[in-house]
Amino acid sequence: MVANFSLFFAFYILTPLLPIYLSEHFGATKDVIGMVLSGYAVAALLFRPFSGYIVDSFDRKKVLVFFMLLSFLFYGLYLLAGTLLLFALVRTLHGGPFGASTVANSTVAIDVLPSSRRNEGIGYYGLSNNIATAIAPTVGIALYKYCGNFNVLFVVALLFSLLSAVVAAMVKLPQRAPVADKKKLSLDRFFLTRGWFLGVNMVFFALCYGILSNYLAIYAKEVMGITGGSGTFFLLLSSGLILSRLQGGKSLREGKLTRHAGVGVLISTVGYTVFIISPNLVCFYASAMLVGLGNGHMWPAFQNMIISVAHHNERGTANSTLLTSWDLGMGLGIVLGGVIAEYFGYSAAFWSVVGVHVAGVVMYFTVTRKLFVERRLS
Repeated sequence: MVANFSLFFAFYILTPLLPIYLSEHFGATKDVIGMVLSGYAVAALLFRPFSGYIVDSFDRKKVLVFFMLLSFLFYGLYLLAGTLLLFALVRTLHGGPFGASTVANSTVAIDVLPSSRRNEGIGYYGLSNNIATAIAPTVGIALYKYCGNFNVLFVVALLFSLLSAVVAAMVKLPQRAPVADKKKLSLDRFFLTRGWFLGVNMVFFALCYGILSNYLAIYAKEVMGITGGSGTFFLLLSSGLILSRLQGGKSLREGKLTRHAGVGVLISTVGYTVFIISPNLVCFYASAMLVGLGNGHMWPAFQNMIISVAHHNERGTANSTLLTSWDLGMGLGIVLGGVIAEYFGYSAAFWSVVGVHVAGVVMYFTVTRKLFVERRLS
């Protein structure tokens, strides 16, 4: 949890301020800023399936520490990137080790948890990046306002990235048998074919969150007249994520994964609907809590479900499959949300969120839940 918190803190302390840095330091235009920052997500998306194969095929602790140290080095390169092209290259390449680190760390977390507490433990483990997501942007903005120096932010990110690697190196892992009788280039080494239904279903929910997280601020400003409430919205959303993980520990411990996931996707649907159906301040902030509560129930349940249909030597692949599906959905949400908003307005974009999320809920209750029960390994 400490390693994961440090990893995500280093990432999110820079995220809200990089557009300002690119604009002020390099004079980049809005479209160029978008291209530079999107490279990171594309690299993470492309590298995740291979990182799952690497995590399952080699010593997981060594893989984890290697990629965390590599991510640490890239934060140092930010300080040395003197041109926009060089910064874009460093930022894009950084997506690979960061994506691999998240896969490796979550897989190692599963390995160190006792099997009797695994479902519950994964839920608590997720608190670490929820807390980092909630506080790191606030800390970053406060530091920038105080010193006005981006190098300070890069150094802080560098130190937290180093901390993640140091802590990961201290973790003691149980012995694990090497992978045997596997074709190195078979599809199931890069994508967990037994869990395809969970991955496809996750794309629906990630697409909705991609639209919400990227177009919330401009929708609030143009449609609702709210100019400074997006920070509070995400703080409440993070609070909902944290609360749901604490509250849902008992349900996960008892192995009620399908019910836990079902409750989560239904609560999220209510949250997205409240957001768009009544554009006022009360519903705006209430929807943040509801979406946070829903996603906080859904994510650990889905992660436990995909781990439960994977063999022990496929946990890295299972994690990378779920994370790749989330990345793909987020990317589709950013693109489709922008297209819909351009031609039909932001209200139409958020109504499409409700429609897609309802479709995802229908898929979960009619297909995903049934296939999980059939394919779950004892």
